Amino acid sequence: KPREYLITLLERLRIAKLTGVAFPFFMDNSNIVAMFEMMDSSNRGTISFVQYKEALQTLGLCTADEVLKDDGRTISLDTFRDEVNRRCQEIWSAF
Repeated sequence: KPREYLITLLERLRIAKLTGVAFPFFMDNSNIVAMFEMMDSSNRGTISFVQYKEALQTLGLCTADEVLKDDGRTISLDTFRDEVNRRCQEIWSAF
């Protein structure tokens, strides 16, 4: 029931803003892990920088013209999860 989910999420967001508690995450850890595992089809525990950037763009957490620094290393699940959560937090804070 997507409509009810969004209504509940927006209500939690309103309460968080009024009370100063942590903002709710749009995606929980299991959603982030599932997305990461779909990209990590070889089960290496990492994804490429290109996959990382595309995922952020697909989620609306990164603009096409945003410059992300590619240091040549692969992206771990922890890095991916932390960045998705950080960027979601920034977006929620704007409301």
